[in-house]
Amino acid sequence: MHRFAFPTSIIFGPGARREVAPHLRERGCSRPLVVTDSGLAALPVFAGFLDELSTLSPVVFSGVSGNPVRAQVMEGARAFREHGADGIVGIGGGAALDVAKAIAVMAAHDGDILEYAWDHPSVRPIVNALPYFVALPTTAGTGSEVGRSSVISDDATHVKKIVFSPALLAKAVFADPELTLDLPASITAATGMDALTHNVESYLSPEWHPLCDGIALEGARIAARALPIAVRDGHDVTARSDMLMSSMMGAIAFQKDLGAVHSCAHALSTVADLHHGLANGIMIDHVMRFNLPSATAKLAELARVVHAPGGDAGSEEARATAFVNWLRDFKRQLHIPAKLSDYQGARRVQPSDVDRLVDIAVADTCHKTNPRRCTAEDFRRLFTEAL
Repeated sequence: MHRFAFPTSIIFGPGARREVAPHLRERGCSRPLVVTDSGLAALPVFAGFLDELSTLSPVVFSGVSGNPVRAQVMEGARAFREHGADGIVGIGGGAALDVAKAIAVMAAHDGDILEYAWDHPSVRPIVNALPYFVALPTTAGTGSEVGRSSVISDDATHVKKIVFSPALLAKAVFADPELTLDLPASITAATGMDALTHNVESYLSPEWHPLCDGIALEGARIAARALPIAVRDGHDVTARSDMLMSSMMGAIAFQKDLGAVHSCAHALSTVADLHHGLANGIMIDHVMRFNLPSATAKLAELARVVHAPGGDAGSEEARATAFVNWLRDFKRQLHIPAKLSDYQGARRVQPSDVDRLVDIAVADTCHKTNPRRCTAEDFRRLFTEAL
């Protein structure tokens, strides 16, 4: 027996953000808490969005930065109560949207947000009605706007915890590609690789969900075509629209679950505070090469979908390998580091980090649906090769 569910209402297209205020008024929301990150809050595009809400009485919580942590959620929930808010507007990248969803939980429940994480030893259920929540993505990567989970890290350990419930779904998503036009090329590339990884890993997941398979394949096709254009010309509205759609498609598809790329990325974000999308981008071809023996047919199909050189001729094994090689070349085109040692960030991954990376990756649940079983020694080999 299989049970299917698909997400919320989506208002898609340039100018969609202008529909938010009328939508909230129609639903009786007049005092929304607007949740965003500190970087976006300082930009003209955010000031313009607040002007769109001038007929309401909003208050801004912009205490989100980096990978979202518990303290940000708890502070946001306090801001919700102090304002007497009657709804939540999440606007930003995946971090801001994840925090917005978690704030909604804490606005209606007692305790600590990490007590609602699915793996907490005494996990608390989400039983109360949550505040009305709408989402506006400003990056095309996580797809958090259509997701039913929130990833929040412990402040001290930085270990990521997942709060999951269909109640976390936004009541409406306003997907406006104009909100992504000023995204820097490097962030466009990193978030775009996140979207591509979601589509690829959900398609490869051994779970049975043909509806998601179709969405994932189309999402991968769109990303393969649109991402280089969006990186090269950030004001190409068509490419930005396509990437916003690919991002949402990947997030919808991964209700099939993900794979070992994400377990590696979660470990890298925990240990080195590496941007999630960038971590996926660095690791994807390494993990896909590892997956070749167990996902040959599906990798060969992906090669056809993305128009990889050699992806439409030869043996199935050759076509599958063509997809992995295409990923390697695609990364180079986007200036995504080929290896972890090529990353020039403030906190570079060191060989001494491998033991902890392996421990965190093994404990992560995403690899449970990787097409090839991934042991601790496999993760050690993947991280070592990626270095």
